[in-house]
Amino acid sequence: MCNGNKLMDIYKLLKNRFGEQNWWPAESEFEMMVGAILTQNVSWNNVEIAIENLKDDEMLDPLAIKNSTLKKIQELIKPTGFYKQKSKRLKRLARAVIENGGLNTLFKKDNLREFLLNVKGIGPETADSIILYAAERPKFVIDSYTKRILKRVMNHEGNYQELQRFFESNLNTDSKLYQEYHALIVELGKTYCKKNPICDSCPLIEICEFGKK
Repeated sequence: MCNGNKLMDIYKLLKNRFGEQNWWPAESEFEMMVGAILTQNVSWNNVEIAIENLKDDEMLDPLAIKNSTLKKIQELIKPTGFYKQKSKRLKRLARAVIENGGLNTLFKKDNLREFLLNVKGIGPETADSIILYAAERPKFVIDSYTKRILKRVMNHEGNYQELQRFFESNLNTDSKLYQEYHALIVELGKTYCKKNPICDSCPLIEICEFGKK
């Protein structure tokens, strides 16, 4: 079976089990971008608390973040951990959005990925999440769940760029497909393909190299 067929088989099995995920859980593009930074090294439950704190204080806006003090931002995002670092990252992100003409103009940049990676504190996974879910441009996100699942199911390994190329070269270039696929991978990783996997009831058990053993 070729890689493209197996990747689509994985997608279909996950979608059949978990249904539509409709990610990213955010009410605006900027909220999504804030969430992508806050979720670094912490569970999404903690991020949701911080997002609500920011909403209650009317801080989910680039100008509000830019004009706020670091101390105030830190208090609001404290549940996410590393809040001192993340508050500075949010400040830099807000400033970059404003100085580049707002989100609509920013998202049209040909070099959007390079631009985001040049914002201190934004790495490949965060940048690609913003590109895929906020800008809605096709860029497959590679996270720890993706690495683990790809290794177990297909015995395929590589660095971030190699794994991203693997998905993008074997799937149709479609942002909606990439969004849904990544969300389904996360759901599988949280539910079954954990560090200590629950293989017996996993939807991929029949095609997983690791599960077959």
